[in-house]
Amino acid sequence: MQFAANDPRPRRTLRLACGTAASLALSFGLALPMPFLAPMLCVVILASMPRALPFKAVIALPLLVMLTSSIGLLLIPLLIHAPATGVLLVGLGLYLCFGYGQRGGNNLLATFLVIGLTMISAAGATSFALAVLVIEGLAKGLLIATLVVVCSHGLFPEQTAAPVPAAATLKSRLDANWIAVRGTLVVLPAYLLALINPAGYMPLIMQAVNLGQQASSLSARQAGRELLGSTLLGGLMALALWGGLSILPHLWLFFLWTLLFCLLAARRLYGLSHTRLSAGFWMNSLTTMLLLLGQSVQDSATSKDALSAFAVRMALFMAVTLYACAAVYLIDLLRQRHPPLAASS
Repeated sequence: MQFAANDPRPRRTLRLACGTAASLALSFGLALPMPFLAPMLCVVILASMPRALPFKAVIALPLLVMLTSSIGLLLIPLLIHAPATGVLLVGLGLYLCFGYGQRGGNNLLATFLVIGLTMISAAGATSFALAVLVIEGLAKGLLIATLVVVCSHGLFPEQTAAPVPAAATLKSRLDANWIAVRGTLVVLPAYLLALINPAGYMPLIMQAVNLGQQASSLSARQAGRELLGSTLLGGLMALALWGGLSILPHLWLFFLWTLLFCLLAARRLYGLSHTRLSAGFWMNSLTTMLLLLGQSVQDSATSKDALSAFAVRMALFMAVTLYACAAVYLIDLLRQRHPPLAASS
């Protein structure tokens, strides 16, 4: 297949694949807490911002970590002494974050706020030391992701000035409220599970956040294929990569295997390979693969049965995805039953 000389998609594909693989290898090589965070954040930044990070964005990222950390820490006393009130406030915060993104706000900022609101508060409700570990993982992961993003844009720059991404069509206030409720309903059950066992369910929160973001742009008819299909494909990709890595476990091979699978997904995400599936499908498949793979590598490092843990985690991911599809269907059904309200907006 021939591409125009000024077509930015090949460079963006290489940038996303190399950046994600490099951030994953660096996270495990440096033994960071929660090493799956850096590649996840790298994917989100590279996919949402085709241009190089401006200097003010690099300066603002540490402030973003401080903001998300402070929000999560402030909720810890409430979750300990008044759990019902704390959970209601978390639900309200999720609703406001998703609503902010739907009303034309920065989706990247909304994602960081949701991560800080859920992961840090859930960890701190059990142990303040665990909350500090989550903050450390988030800060170091964001630092690694930012450095890798800057280097990726240096290695694979845009040949022409990248156009500013088209602003999302602003939804009516009523539509934005319904979609924010839908995202909140998707994330909240995973958050409640994480309150029981934060260390075991942190990846589940990340998966629920991804599903909540993806569900914001789907109808009930699309939800089954997009959410279930992408989660299942991500699990199969993680299993295949794990099988290749088990032949010769080494950090460099880990990097190369991840690079190969990221290239395969990124080609379809950017439309270099023909596919009937949306970019969101391939984005969720890639992030699901990174979450499952990162936890499996950590399980093997602690002498756990990685395959059994993978099977349990995959079952939880599929259960959360099925619930997300049901939430999308339920909210769409409720919206259809209130045409006067929709018309009044």
